[in-house]
Amino acid sequence: MTVDGEAVRLKSEADEPGWEVDPDDEWGVAVVATVGRQLRLRREAVGMRAIRFAEAVGYGEDMVYKIESGKRIPRPEYLDRADELLGAGGLLSAMKEDVEKVRYPKKVRALAEMEAKAVEIGVYECNIVPGLLQTPEHVRALIEAAQPPYSPDDVERMVAARLARQTVFERDPSPSINFVIEEAPLHREVGGVKAWKRQLEVLLRVGRLRHVTLQVMPTKSDAHPGLDGRIELLKFADGTAVGRADGAFSGRPVSEPKQLRILDLWFSAIRAQALPPRESLAFIEQLLGET
Repeated sequence: MTVDGEAVRLKSEADEPGWEVDPDDEWGVAVVATVGRQLRLRREAVGMRAIRFAEAVGYGEDMVYKIESGKRIPRPEYLDRADELLGAGGLLSAMKEDVEKVRYPKKVRALAEMEAKAVEIGVYECNIVPGLLQTPEHVRALIEAAQPPYSPDDVERMVAARLARQTVFERDPSPSINFVIEEAPLHREVGGVKAWKRQLEVLLRVGRLRHVTLQVMPTKSDAHPGLDGRIELLKFADGTAVGRADGAFSGRPVSEPKQLRILDLWFSAIRAQALPPRESLAFIEQLLGET
């Protein structure tokens, strides 16, 4: 393809990491296959050849065929451009929300959906900064540190999925969110000094939000119920709740009142033992001044 005599490189799979379909995600496979079929039918209905359509949307012909056959997840901007080119009247653009969800792993998608409905969220983290508070640099550094390493596609998908959960802070009305973080991970300069400074700044910014409390558990504190690992509690408007703790119920999510009472007791005990919110923010400010 050329524009004003200059060659334009069309996007290929190498330019689109993290947008392949997870074959184990039945719902995701069905969504992408349906969208791909609609794209192909619309293109054929207007008599546009794949190679011409590919050039118009800025993709290689092979990528267009993979998207239409349900093997690749189309980006939102791809659907918008296709809607415009094929005169779909907004029908293709309307598929963006479901299509973008498919990119995220099933477990993360389910967690994000619950967090989006919760009126109260409680999170205790023992070893890392909670995912809801991680910067993009922090997320990427953690995921790329895994052994054996993830593929570039998997890294991109996991980074995008974790960051997408942070839209919970934009909800209106806002949920009440309570974080307790151990002091030890706040000293680990994940991603380097500059990235870690940005991470501390984010903790301060979010910790000052009206609907958020952030507490630090001092390393010199006594033993408490969270030393076995992460705890998360989500409470909903209808009075139901779901929770999970690394050190209880084999780490599985639970929703029975008796089990939830135990997790609620644990989280309350941890919050009572941690530094108060104001002192916690002052502690993080001190760390930031030392970076």
